[in-house]
Amino acid sequence: MTVAAVILVPDPGVALADADGLPAIRRIVQSAWAGGALPIVVVSHPGPAAAGVGEALEGLPATFIQPEGLPPGARWFGRGMAEARARIRETTAAVLWPCRFAWIDPETVTSLIEAHGPEPEAIVRASFRGEAGFPILVPAALGPRFDDEADRHAYQLVEALALEVEYRPLELGDPGIVSDVGVSRPNLAPYQGPPEPASGPPAEWNAELARQAGGDPGSGG
Repeated sequence: MTVAAVILVPDPGVALADADGLPAIRRIVQSAWAGGALPIVVVSHPGPAAAGVGEALEGLPATFIQPEGLPPGARWFGRGMAEARARIRETTAAVLWPCRFAWIDPETVTSLIEAHGPEPEAIVRASFRGEAGFPILVPAALGPRFDDEADRHAYQLVEALALEVEYRPLELGDPGIVSDVGVSRPNLAPYQGPPEPASGPPAEWNAELARQAGGDPGSGG
């Protein structure tokens, strides 16, 4: 089971915005990699405006593609997923990640990947305090549906597909799920972490979490 990350960059300026001392896109790729996403594909406009995005990705484990003739939207995600599967045939899903969401914790990525294992046909959407956000894990079997959509944003198509296939909102306690790069890091809500493992709580989960956190389950992140 391999889960890719497809990061969409409709606005290079947002991708290059400062995120705690790093370009937002660089921080996102680092978080995706640390969380276990592989391969990582960044999709942006072709041309000079995106040159800085490519430069910001130097030295990182990400593939940068700039599809000709495709407006940003659902088809960008479909192209990114196809690129991921061309690189690793075993890719079974990809997380849809708009570049403005730069504060996602690596544990959130790991939890989405863990949730994919027992429910490989489900769309899994990260949420924070009951509010749905990003990233969204999309099974690779749905990839062709994105190739056929020229007029919708990728997340709009995901919302439509959620009415057709199994859909699972997943509370992960990460404020970066709903707070974009326009919110400075000091102004983020407190990180809480997943209330339980994505695949369901094992025995003594809370006790183990408290032990790892030195007796304070709320101290993570």
